[in-house]
Amino acid sequence: MSLTVELFDLPAHQFRVFWGASGSMWQSLWDRFLDFTGDNPLALWTVGSYVYTSLVYWSIGLAYTLLDVTGRPAALRRYKVQPGTNEPVDPARLRTVIRQVLFNQFCTGLPLLFLMYYLLPGQTRDTIRQLPTFVTVVWQLGVCILIEEVMFYYSHRLLHDGRIYRYIHKRHHEWTAPIAITAMYAHPVENVLSNLLPIAVGVWTTGCHISVAWLWFTLAISNTLHVHSGYHLPLLPSPEQHDFHHLKFNQCYGVLGVLDWLHGTSEMFHRSKQAKRDYIMTSLEPVRETHPDQ
Repeated sequence: MSLTVELFDLPAHQFRVFWGASGSMWQSLWDRFLDFTGDNPLALWTVGSYVYTSLVYWSIGLAYTLLDVTGRPAALRRYKVQPGTNEPVDPARLRTVIRQVLFNQFCTGLPLLFLMYYLLPGQTRDTIRQLPTFVTVVWQLGVCILIEEVMFYYSHRLLHDGRIYRYIHKRHHEWTAPIAITAMYAHPVENVLSNLLPIAVGVWTTGCHISVAWLWFTLAISNTLHVHSGYHLPLLPSPEQHDFHHLKFNQCYGVLGVLDWLHGTSEMFHRSKQAKRDYIMTSLEPVRETHPDQ
């Protein structure tokens, strides 16, 4: 009996030892980072977050853009969601997108970061220095994901209302076959209401540590870039639902699809061929070959 208990307790003990060592490693790296950048909460939450999120957006976005502009490596064109579109992408339209995204990031994103900082619970150098526990990170990310789903779905549906659509959201829907960096190609009002606030409110609600906020920003930004990319690549989030939204306009408003299911705004999608392709690929065979149109 005691031997059985000891055998079952061994993996748990090893996990605790591993997690303790990993936690010490991350804390050490975080301390080194703050020694280099400084640990001023205002600077880190505002300028630091702006620089960090911009780097995430443009590093992933430019990788996709090079693929859109050059068509190379050619093998990746097999993974196009809508073959024949943006091959190559129109340079004039691309310049328009880049200008609008840069404007949105600086003129709406940076001010919102300042607002976010002042709405958060008191931030001190000591609280910035101390990383949160693993359990804290998990539940705070969970809250952020749920809040984004609710806020994005309903704000997105609001922007599709015929009385306001042509004034705000129509700009984003100029791309019926989106490319990655069109994720933030939007009217500034839409960028605040539907892109930034659904992400920021989770941070305010949880009062999370800046490291958790940056992790959340990374997940949210990389996901929206992938689902706007026009490519369904192995091991990356499926873009099928959001690509279908751009193609059909009144389907698949949400991020997770839960509220679309609840409100019946994904019924057409679930009857489509795209629904059969809506999964994370674990092989190199493109989903259009696994599930062809005919």
